[in-house]
Amino acid sequence: MALRLVIGNKNYSSWSMRPWVLMRALEIPFEEPKLRFDFAEGSPFRRAVAKVSPAGRVPVLLLEDGTAVWDSLAIAETLSDLFPGVGVWPGALAERARARSLCAEMHAGFSALRTHCPMNIEASLAEAGARVWAEHEAVRRDVARIEAMWADALAKSGGPMLFGRFGAVDAFYAPVCMRLRSYALPVSDTTRSYVERVVAVPAVRQWIDDALAERDFIAEDEPYRTAP
Repeated sequence: MALRLVIGNKNYSSWSMRPWVLMRALEIPFEEPKLRFDFAEGSPFRRAVAKVSPAGRVPVLLLEDGTAVWDSLAIAETLSDLFPGVGVWPGALAERARARSLCAEMHAGFSALRTHCPMNIEASLAEAGARVWAEHEAVRRDVARIEAMWADALAKSGGPMLFGRFGAVDAFYAPVCMRLRSYALPVSDTTRSYVERVVAVPAVRQWIDDALAERDFIAEDEPYRTAP
């Protein structure tokens, strides 16, 4: 099956990271057309995305027949339909329900963390992270909720990943792991250990290495290094 996953810059595109690392980790073959972020009206990025997605955003999974799936959660569900035995979701019904709930909460929530700590893999932003942590209670609430979810899931599964083996939930929270590292946000030892296990997953490591190799500075995605 010839699948194509259209993505954005690996250093910045947290939404693209999710299905990419999931597919790589589960050994689902795909091509990866990458579009350089440029959100100006009429930019090459906008024109290219408009050809494959009515939403005008990445990621977009293109199926063999040309069908476009343009949302990361929808992509995960489509992969589960196409490859039911590879482990996108846990096997047991109750665990699948919990896993989907965790992904949906990530998909729709944690706006403060997203806003104030945008993903930037190559950057070391500990000073910015300390400032965000001190000034934004909503960020502290977001991180506390994430830590509670992770601790509960790890306690139930026994690890090493949230539901035992790497799957959609870990892929959805991989960008959070990147944020916690880049901004050096204060977290528990349990959280820190999980983050490092995620980073050590070969698919995640490959994404990080690719992001570091981009060397493609985009001012719009660098609020802490371009602010006066």
